[in-house]
Order: sequence, then structure tokens, then C-alpha cells
Amino acid sequence: MGTESAVRIVLLFPDLLGTYGDRGNATVLVERLRARGHRAELTEVVAGMKVPAGCDIYLLGGGEDIAQAEASRLLAGSAFPAAVDGGAVVLAVCAGLQILGTAAVDEEGRAVSGLGVLDLTTTPAPRRAIGEIVTQALPEVGLADPVLTGFENHQGRTRLGTGISPLARVKRGTGNGDGGEGVVHGNIVGTYLHGPVLARNPALADRLLTMATGWNLSPLSLPDVAELRRGTIAAARNRSGFRRRVASALTPRRWLSPGMDRPDVAPDDDHDVISLPPRGR
Repeated sequence: MGTESAVRIVLLFPDLLGTYGDRGNATVLVERLRARGHRAELTEVVAGMKVPAGCDIYLLGGGEDIAQAEASRLLAGSAFPAAVDGGAVVLAVCAGLQILGTAAVDEEGRAVSGLGVLDLTTTPAPRRAIGEIVTQALPEVGLADPVLTGFENHQGRTRLGTGISPLARVKRGTGNGDGGEGVVHGNIVGTYLHGPVLARNPALADRLLTMATGWNLSPLSLPDVAELRRGTIAAARNRSGFRRRVASALTPRRWLSPGMDRPDVAPDDDHDVISLPPRGR
């Protein structure tokens, strides 16, 4: 791709897979390109519209079971599978990740066929995973800053097939349910991280852009973004951080009895030490 061509980004079905604000990933990619002087062309495809072929990056977000099943049906008959086979970069979040697999079983025990793009299956777990998650990207992913943070809200447990690698290892949270988080395979990146994930993890955004363009992207100096990221990681390290405060605030006893002491909240499991990224970039 020449530097004068616009990077073509497609946001797939934000009306079906937009429950958790994942459309923000499209905004992040567009703005990080423009900040470097590159052109971006964003197309939003809602249900009933034709999925364009031959684009550079396709984005899938999260949604409920019914919306996920409908999105999977629409994508199966679209240009999307051929675009993936042709080497397009894909970021698939939560339900989007499950759609790329062979099948996902919902809470009622019904199996919903996926696209079969990736050898992975998803089944429901006894408890829903809700809260802050911190992971460490695998070295082969090639992130300048390998710490990935986000907010997970899912009941699926995802098993990766032979030759499929996780995107990261979980330091705090649930992820796929086996110590790994998400998936990376060829030009496909899947994850359970909301936030949106690319706003909270700019190194991952730049990695996707490099995968799609082959460009050696210049660093961006965004002090506010860097400081917010440091604060998020620091809070995740602190046992009195996000998860304890959220659990406390959402306890009905606290709502019904103002002034009571904060109810006990089980501490997070111990995990490896999370390293903070350096200040600046």
C-alpha cells in the first residue's frame, strides 16, 4: 500500500455489536492515522447493508446472544470471510471473537454456529466475568507496551484449537478462562477487553495499523493518554482499586443503608507483578 492511499476501515454492525462502546476502536484508529498525516476512510455497516470487500481493517464489537447470532448469520453470506482469507486485518471483541470461531453455546444451551474462521469454541461458565482485567501480551505479538488492560463482561469460556495462540496471559481477571486472553492468528486479533480496548492500549492500535499498512509509524506524544493509562494500570495493581470500589458501590446493602461501613469484598487473586509503562509515549 502506498502512503497516499487512504486506510480503509470497516466497522461491522455497530447496531448489533455495539453494546459496550466498541465502536470507539474505529475512532482511535482513524485519529491515530490522521495525527501522523495519513488518510483514513471509515465505513460503518449496519444490518441490511452490504459489507464492502477488499478493505484493510474490519472491526467487530460485543453484543448480546441474539444480536451475536444475527451478526454471524449476516456475515456468513457477506464479503467478510473472503476479505479475511485475503489477508485483511481483523479486530474482534467479545461476541465478535466468538463469531469467528466454529460455535458458541449460549446460557440456554443452544449452539450458535460461527464463521469457522478460527478453530475455537465458546461455552458458558458457571459465573459471569465482570470487572477490570490486566494482561501481558505474548512477546511474539510485538507490542511496544505489552501490558493490556480493559473491562470484561462475559460468561463465555473460550477454548483455542491447535495452532491458535492467545493474545496475552492474564495477570488479573478471567479472559478465556484458562489463563490466556483473546487470540492472535495471522492478521486476526481477538479479545474480551472492552474500554474500548484500543483507547486504553494505544500500542495495540498501532500494531493493527502496522499489520494493515506495513508502515513504520512514528511515535505520538499524547501525555494525557499516557497518564490516564498509567493511572489505570496502577489502580489495577491496588487491591483497593477498581474491582473493590465497583463491587462495593454495587452492593444493595450499601444502597439501602447509607452510612454503613463498606461491606466486605473478597480480594482479587494474587497474580504476577504488573509493570508500569514509562512516562511519555
